[in-house]
Amino acid sequence: MRMRWRAAACLALVGVLVLFLAEAGFVRAAAAEALALCARSVIPALFPFLVVSSLLLSLGLGELLSPMLAGLMEPLFRVDGVGSSALLLGLVGGYPIGAKTAADLYRRGRLSRPEAERLLAFCNNSNPVFLISVLGAGAFGSVRAGVWLWLIHLLSALLTGLLFRGRGRGPTRREMGTAAFQAVSLSSAFVAAVGESLSGMLSVCAFVTFFYVLARPLTALGGWLGPTLVGLTELFSLTPLLRADRFSFILASAMAGWGGLSVLCQTAAVLEGSGLCLRSCAAGKAVQGLLAGLLAAALAGYALA
Repeated sequence: MRMRWRAAACLALVGVLVLFLAEAGFVRAAAAEALALCARSVIPALFPFLVVSSLLLSLGLGELLSPMLAGLMEPLFRVDGVGSSALLLGLVGGYPIGAKTAADLYRRGRLSRPEAERLLAFCNNSNPVFLISVLGAGAFGSVRAGVWLWLIHLLSALLTGLLFRGRGRGPTRREMGTAAFQAVSLSSAFVAAVGESLSGMLSVCAFVTFFYVLARPLTALGGWLGPTLVGLTELFSLTPLLRADRFSFILASAMAGWGGLSVLCQTAAVLEGSGLCLRSCAAGKAVQGLLAGLLAAALAGYALA
């Protein structure tokens, strides 16, 4: 079975390579657009959040939030209160900051593996600026629609966390017993945060560029198929295809919840070396996308009014 899968994957990649060679000019133009998008939108929106989130963890944000939010995180999601920092930073900073924060907490022994993988299912979320400004005001011409997209995104993430609370068995951080938190100096934490964030930013931009190029031919497909396939692949490429109608609102909500293959690859990059499994995040994003689409279908008439 593995050999068949590899053969099919190689055949598909050969097809992509032939397409790239046949349309070299198109590929160059699309890659240039993607790099411009990274410089104009992705890096300014994401890099500062990567630095600050890493710095906050090093200085003990998780430990500060843990006693305040343990009463919610532990009974609702079966995750230690320290995991609230990944959820909050993921909701504010956007993809893939939530996943990076969860992986960092696990690497530092602040979460057990089952807790970290449960957290991965619902902590990796879209930036509210993208939902409200880019999708709401930009695609739908309505800040109101953007606010509803953000509220639906938030609710679908929390519902996904509830659905995944029983996933994985094993000791919690409290049961394992971990070393006391060791604070570091501000200067060393800042230097490390900038270096780590730069490396992460390069990976994010590389995946955005590749999947942007890959998704561009799909934009030519008509009807609902083209936008749906584009959204499943790369979220930024979907925005020009949206119209101010019910279908586009539902699609935008569902695909923001899913994130796209590009986001999954960005997440895999920040999980590299942590030992955490990407399956938890992929399953969580699929469920969140479905929930976000259903909620948007129920609220579209009100949100677009």
